[in-house]
Amino acid sequence: MSNRAVLEVIALDAEDAIAAQAGGADRLEVVTDMAADGLTPSREAYARIRAAVDIPSRVMLRLADGFAAGGPEDMEALVRATRELREEGADEFVLGFLDPQGHVDLVAVERLVAELDGCRWTFHRAIDRTADRDAARKQLADLPGLDTFLTAGSAAGVDEGMELLLAEAARSGEPGYEARLLVGGGLRLEHVPRLRAAGVNGFHIGGAARPAGWSAPVSPTAVRTWRAAVDDRI
Repeated sequence: MSNRAVLEVIALDAEDAIAAQAGGADRLEVVTDMAADGLTPSREAYARIRAAVDIPSRVMLRLADGFAAGGPEDMEALVRATRELREEGADEFVLGFLDPQGHVDLVAVERLVAELDGCRWTFHRAIDRTADRDAARKQLADLPGLDTFLTAGSAAGVDEGMELLLAEAARSGEPGYEARLLVGGGLRLEHVPRLRAAGVNGFHIGGAARPAGWSAPVSPTAVRTWRAAVDDRI
């Protein structure tokens, strides 16, 4: 795996996507409704973003706030949304579900992974809410397409999770730790040098790309600052 740092930026619409690409983002996480921490966008919204930029995008697969997959009807709705997005050309995704005990909901995850048919995907910050992170990683390790874990190291964010992130970075390549560590969730510029020194080469930003807040679009200038930071140029 290349050691070039991946910078992923949350995009809500085509304007965000264009600004993120202009600022040097490598990839987008495409979502809607950040009041619910990011849900599955409509097929039409994804199509507009895909038409606006030529960098990769990973599309969120989640229809309700939280980390539960919901009942059979909820899963069927999510499967339909996944199929529509695949038909629209989406080929990278973000997902993750837990059961009421805080363990990975493998039934739900495997159902969606089957729909992805080999597409690359990220297991998102549900990992920060699991009862046993190590067990969760090993449960997921052999699922086709999984190449990234998005994590802050703690449900409370990177400040609280830093030591765990450094410990997991040191285990890179071990069983369950082959996937890229993509750090996001309360991530600040001052965290980056320590993470880079530990070998972390994936960074995910949302609010940090929007100095004026979530009601404003992504700022290319803010993204450029992050690009320089993850490239060790500031």
